[in-house]
Amino acid sequence: MTNKYFSGVLLPIAVGVAMTVSQPGAAQQSTALSSASDTLTKIQSLSTEADTTSFNWQETFPSWFEHMEPFRLAGSGDTEIYYVGTKGLGMFFIPTTEGHIVIDGGMPGQGQLIAENIKKLGFDAKDVRILLNTHAHIDHSGGLAELKSLTGAQLIASEGDRWALESGLIPGSEDVSYVQSPPVTVDRVIVDGEKVIIGNLTMTARITPGHTQGCTSWTTTLQPTASAPPQEVLFFCSASVAANSLVNPPQYPGIVEDYHKTFALTADWEPEVFLANHGEFFDLVARHDRLSNGEASAFHDRESFQRFRTKMKDMFEQALIAQSEEAKISAHSKEH
Repeated sequence: MTNKYFSGVLLPIAVGVAMTVSQPGAAQQSTALSSASDTLTKIQSLSTEADTTSFNWQETFPSWFEHMEPFRLAGSGDTEIYYVGTKGLGMFFIPTTEGHIVIDGGMPGQGQLIAENIKKLGFDAKDVRILLNTHAHIDHSGGLAELKSLTGAQLIASEGDRWALESGLIPGSEDVSYVQSPPVTVDRVIVDGEKVIIGNLTMTARITPGHTQGCTSWTTTLQPTASAPPQEVLFFCSASVAANSLVNPPQYPGIVEDYHKTFALTADWEPEVFLANHGEFFDLVARHDRLSNGEASAFHDRESFQRFRTKMKDMFEQALIAQSEEAKISAHSKEH
């Protein structure tokens, strides 16, 4: 079965380290959300405008392939979080005392890029022990098979996305070739609230479905100094509709209910550091520039996730109304 909307992709990255929190101004917040909306609109347009015989991801989303030097986003001492992705696609590297973790694999062919960025940071990619995935869409899972081959690491993912990862297909859009990814074996399946522990690091899985059935957000806690309060870090999966079909037929059964569950679950989330898998969603480039100019707290912003969540919730509700109306019109025309 192939849905009329194919299935979407997307999301962010970032952080800094300091005791004081610098809040971005209203104009900067508006620009970041506008940029995120532009990306989502472009993704959604693929459902009806893309020529599947000649579609080119790099021409359509050049920032997903644009070089960015790896850098430390947050943390100090025993736990540090590094950015190893492109300007548009977030991939993260967390070294530990007993092996390392990578979150997401980017597009097909970007596994090698991640390995090279890890080397630039002074680490060996062969010491990566665990691969985590936020969700099984080509721009976040496409490089996992290559990265797994390069590192020998174990892939940990949710049951809801296991089939998509191991088949390389998108449920509801199985026949759409340009969204297919290299298949990759899942070595361990996790459930909501389950912890992944390696060395001094604990990552907690939170299933936030809708964007995909097994969409998985990851949280961890940083302890900057012994006397400082702990800092919660969120690697958010996604809550965008993108090119998902919500009705007639849904991308997968129960998708609308899953979005509602995720918006309810995340209503009170206020992480110190909000990260995700598309740079626009947390204003990666601008925050990185501020960090480079000496603003140590550039990626610290306890309000940023709720701004993003509110935007995604509004866009979901608008998409549900629009798709429902379209379904009614289509059904009426068939009756007559």
